[in-house]
Amino acid sequence: MKTTEQLTDSMFNIMAALTKPRHGYAIMSLVEERTHGVITIGPASMYTIIKKLLKQEWIYLYDGSEPRRKTYLLTEKGKEVLEADVKLRKLMIQLAETGLREAEE
Repeated sequence: MKTTEQLTDSMFNIMAALTKPRHGYAIMSLVEERTHGVITIGPASMYTIIKKLLKQEWIYLYDGSEPRRKTYLLTEKGKEVLEADVKLRKLMIQLAETGLREAEE
């Protein structure tokens, strides 16, 4: 699936965290935990990206059980965009690995 733009790393990480309903702090914590602290997303960046993802209709405001926290979840369109970006990133990794192997020869 073609998108109008390639996802930034932060967009990618936030969308990857929203395969299940999560609120902002849970998103930031999950990304940091899963990357062993290598990647952190600050609240200002995250909420700017969340607004953009909502506008693109790649995520939506999920009616969660915690009324004081806004919870978000990927839409079907968002899942398609994320899957397409995962495929693209795999191709990019293959390209780099092939290039590095060739450089060693």
